[in-house]
Amino acid sequence: MYLFLGNLAILDTCISSISVSHLSFDILSGNILILHSTCLVQVFFFSWFAYTEFYLLAVMSYDRYVAICLPLHYTTKISIQLCVQLAFTSWVIGFVCSSMHSLCTLRLVFFNPTTIPGFFCELYQLIELSCSDTYLNYLLIFVVGVPFALIAFSITFFSYFYILKTILRIKIKNGRHKAFSTCSSHLTVVFLFYVTTFFNYVQPKTDNFLVGQLVSVFYTFFTPLLNPVIYSLRNSELKGAHSLRLVNLLIFHSTQCIICPLFLLIFSVSSDL
Repeated sequence: MYLFLGNLAILDTCISSISVSHLSFDILSGNILILHSTCLVQVFFFSWFAYTEFYLLAVMSYDRYVAICLPLHYTTKISIQLCVQLAFTSWVIGFVCSSMHSLCTLRLVFFNPTTIPGFFCELYQLIELSCSDTYLNYLLIFVVGVPFALIAFSITFFSYFYILKTILRIKIKNGRHKAFSTCSSHLTVVFLFYVTTFFNYVQPKTDNFLVGQLVSVFYTFFTPLLNPVIYSLRNSELKGAHSLRLVNLLIFHSTQCIICPLFLLIFSVSSDL
């Protein structure tokens, strides 16, 4: 489980760093331009880490399923070698899916200059802004992107379906509470990830620029920031260390991660007015 948590922490750091680093540089330098090649690199890495997180959360759900539903077989079914293989496979799947989307995006033609309505480059934005034929790009999303995401979601959904079914069968109250606390942190992270993903990509796009970008900020910056905090709440040693100093540090880092995109958002709105 700790191997998966380490990979998730790396993913959260990478996802935030892709957009925050370039955004911070733009704010400090006053530069609002981004090269086409830089935008493609940003799309590639963001898609890679997003796909990887889909499957890593699914793998972690299966790990929790075995731990709660088959506790006596956990050590035989979930070995270190299997954990390494599952984590590595998640990264490979994300890399392959992202590579296909990125290679297909290379053929797109854009007007020069083109305004990107957001803080960083995303795949769907480039496709919508292209002035060339995007049929192949949309086909690749529905043939590759959607099925792969649904497979990961199905693994996560059915794992927690059987987990909840097993927990409800436990007659001892303390045993039920202990079993639920084992997966509560991961279930919270999964809920945040899928809810923010839905509001950012699945729901109909809003015409309100401010609302749309706030959703994007929450999905890109706030959710990765909350994940380590959520998992640390179950650790008894960290609970004892949650003093005022730690709270101040969390507030400081939260401000650093949120202030840059919010500052740019306010600046963009005021410029339009």
